[in-house]
Amino acid sequence: MALKLFLFALLLCLPTSLSSTASKGKETKSKFNPYRYTFIDKASTFSSSSSSSFSSNGQDSAYDYIVIGGGTAGCPLAATLSQNFSVLVLERGGVPFTNANVSFLRNFHIGLADTSASSASQAFVSTDGVYNARARVLGGGSSINAGFYSRADAAFVKRAGWDPKLVKESYPWVEREIVHQPKLTLWQKALRDSLLEVGVRPFNGFTYDHVSGTKIGGTIFDRFGRRHTAAELLAYANPQKLRVLIYATVQKIVFDTSGTRPRVTGVIFKDENGNQHQALLSNRKGSEVILSSGAIGSPQMLMLSGIGPKKELQRLKIPLVLENEHVGKGMADNPMNTILVPSKAPIEQSLIQTVGITKMGVYVEASTGFGQSPESIHTHYGIMSNKNELFSTIPAKQRRPEATQAYITRNKYQLHEAFNGSFILEKLAYPISRGHLSLVNTNVDDNPSVTFNYFKHPVDLQRCVEAIRLVSKVVTSKRFLNYTQCDKQNVHKMLSLSVKANINLRPKQLNDTKSMAQFCKDTVVTIWHYHGGCLVGKVVSPNRKVLGVDRLRVIDGSTFDESPGTNPQATMMMMGRYMGVKILRKRLGNNAGV
Repeated sequence: MALKLFLFALLLCLPTSLSSTASKGKETKSKFNPYRYTFIDKASTFSSSSSSSFSSNGQDSAYDYIVIGGGTAGCPLAATLSQNFSVLVLERGGVPFTNANVSFLRNFHIGLADTSASSASQAFVSTDGVYNARARVLGGGSSINAGFYSRADAAFVKRAGWDPKLVKESYPWVEREIVHQPKLTLWQKALRDSLLEVGVRPFNGFTYDHVSGTKIGGTIFDRFGRRHTAAELLAYANPQKLRVLIYATVQKIVFDTSGTRPRVTGVIFKDENGNQHQALLSNRKGSEVILSSGAIGSPQMLMLSGIGPKKELQRLKIPLVLENEHVGKGMADNPMNTILVPSKAPIEQSLIQTVGITKMGVYVEASTGFGQSPESIHTHYGIMSNKNELFSTIPAKQRRPEATQAYITRNKYQLHEAFNGSFILEKLAYPISRGHLSLVNTNVDDNPSVTFNYFKHPVDLQRCVEAIRLVSKVVTSKRFLNYTQCDKQNVHKMLSLSVKANINLRPKQLNDTKSMAQFCKDTVVTIWHYHGGCLVGKVVSPNRKVLGVDRLRVIDGSTFDESPGTNPQATMMMMGRYMGVKILRKRLGNNAGV
């Protein structure tokens, strides 16, 4: 079942023990700190009994900005805003710096297979029957993903209405701190040569840019295999004006509804001991709460706070602050399908390094060499229980007792390396199919119900068929066969092997592997690039201010109606920096200093 484990790890495609060399504006430390930076501490250290202005003596106070979520966008955003204003970051997870499952490439799959409450990833299953996950750690998705770094194309920037000059300045701000050029493994070289052989040209060499053809992208893993996450962008922060609380789970945003428009005054959060606290916004003009909890967490938090579809909020007895039927709508996920490729050649671990960017709107990537004995992974096999919240969003007919037991039996040994080979994967770039998100209950720790409607639109399915045909050519190309040292395989045999791997909960047509359309539907998985739920023009304005209320923004992937580039993390981190600079310049003009 190595394919299933790998996909459950790769699809969640999201540091080090010593900080990088300090430069101007970066914090230094004289002794070991497991949190790395002195402005990071546990949520239980918070006290709300201090004055209404930020003080430098360590006391809590009202803040100019409260960022909900220290993730891929939240960390660079907070670091930038702290140059001029007091910032409080509330992160529900822990730190990545001392977590070996996060920090090392060799353990990539282990962190994603960990379903314990302390895991850096929180698993969920969409109602489509596809396994998925969301980050629960400082650094967000960049702490649990496959590390590939590639910018968005110019057309995306234009559609987003962003200033291209500032975008070009913001990407290098990220890259200088955490991005590296990978050392290509033999498998990645074989993929590169095979893509070129089947016509995915030209070869664009190593580049961060999104250009058609075959290229080598950046990585947030260094040459020693250590991960560098968005959390390390906090090194840019002003340590006198930033406080980051970990294990701080925001329960709701607080509004003053006495005026003509709801106005945010702060947030309520609980610490690692379950105790509640209230963090207040400063009364100064321009102060804001900024939601940066991702495409699952941000629409969920808006609804828990009283902004969303009226009927849904009434169903759960959530006091209505502002009716907006679009919250949680427009959810999309980029469907991915893989082909398992056997190999007689020695296999070394590699995550995404080479990518084929096709003109049909499909991206081809590969990864190989991940397996581990079950003793090293803290997980449990009861996640499909009817009583388990991970499984609670799945339709009852898909969680009947016999199906649950079959799942547990199948997966009991899934963590062993079951074969010598790899996976070639294709991702659909611009899915037309759309879904929605809704609350299951009012517990913020529980996953909402999410539907992505994979391949509901026939165009998506047809593009997947074309993509599988392309991947089939890649894995049977002369260059690839020279590397794998295997005889040319029957494509349908390889497709059948992938279908039988049981990589999702969807019904299978095991006797119909000659239908590539059926293969697409049977083997669809996620690459964790889901987005939407707080779309621009429907939930937020182009500058990401929540429509109809004051002092609230959303800055993360929930505002996107498409996933940027081959892999979105580069643009998410860039957006954090970009929006931070825009906010400072709007508020301070030439005095912003950024």
